[in-house]
Amino acid sequence: MDPTPGVTPRVSVCLAAYNGATHIEEQIKSIISELDTHDELIVVDDKSTDHTADIVRGIQDDRIRIIQAAVNAGYVRTFERALGEARGEFVFLSDQDDVWIPGRVEAMISAMDGKDMVASNCEHFDGPLGTFHEIRLRAEHSEHSVRNLIGIVVGYRLHWGCAMAVRNKILNQILPFPQHMAESHDQWIAMVGNVNRSITYLEADTIRHRLHGENLTPRGIRSASKIVRARVAFVRNVLEAVRRARLAARAA
Repeated sequence: MDPTPGVTPRVSVCLAAYNGATHIEEQIKSIISELDTHDELIVVDDKSTDHTADIVRGIQDDRIRIIQAAVNAGYVRTFERALGEARGEFVFLSDQDDVWIPGRVEAMISAMDGKDMVASNCEHFDGPLGTFHEIRLRAEHSEHSVRNLIGIVVGYRLHWGCAMAVRNKILNQILPFPQHMAESHDQWIAMVGNVNRSITYLEADTIRHRLHGENLTPRGIRSASKIVRARVAFVRNVLEAVRRARLAARAA
C-alpha cells in the first residue's frame, strides 16, 4: 500500500524478507497488532524464489508496504534499503521469522528515555542454543560506551538487530551502511549508538527469536581466519562511526 498522504507515522518497522514463506505471516501479524492506525510496516523482499511476496500482499492491512527488489542483494543491503524508506519517528528492525512479544513497541520507546537507540534481549526458541544465544545485554552496560565498543569488536557484546529500535534522526549517521560491510549490520548500528553515547539496554525479552538451520548468526565459534576478518571490519566500522559522529556534531 502507499503511505497515507500528509500523515507521518510514529513507528516504522523495517522487515527484510527472503524466502520466508514458512513463518512470515505469523511474524507480520505479531507486528501489526503492536502498531497504531498510521504506523507503517515496510517489507523489502530480496527477490524471493518462493511465495513470500504473495503472502505479504495477502495480508489485507493498509499499514503494510511491500517493496520487491529487482535483484538479490543480500540481507545487509536489504535492511539498508528498508531503513532508507522509514518515515516514522521510531524505527524498528525486524527479521521475517520471529514473533513480537505484546507490549514491545511501548516498552522499547519508553526505555529510550531521550536516547537515540535501544537494544533489548531475545527469548530464543524452536532450536538448540549456540554460544552467541547465551549472551545477554544488561541495563548497566548503557553507561559504558567504550567498553561496549570494545565488546562488539572482541565479540562478547552482541546486539540482535531484530531486538533494536532507533530514532529516525540517527539514521543520517547509520545510512548508508559502510560500503565494505557484508555482515553484522546490527553491530554497526550499535556502534553508531555507542559512539554517540546514545544507546540504552533493556534487559527484558521483547521478541521471540526463532532458531533454525537458516539463521545467519553462527551457533558456535567460527574459523580463525573468519574471526580475524570480522574483527578488522569491526575496527573499520568503529572508525567510520566516529567520523560520522564528528561530522554530525559540526553540522549541528
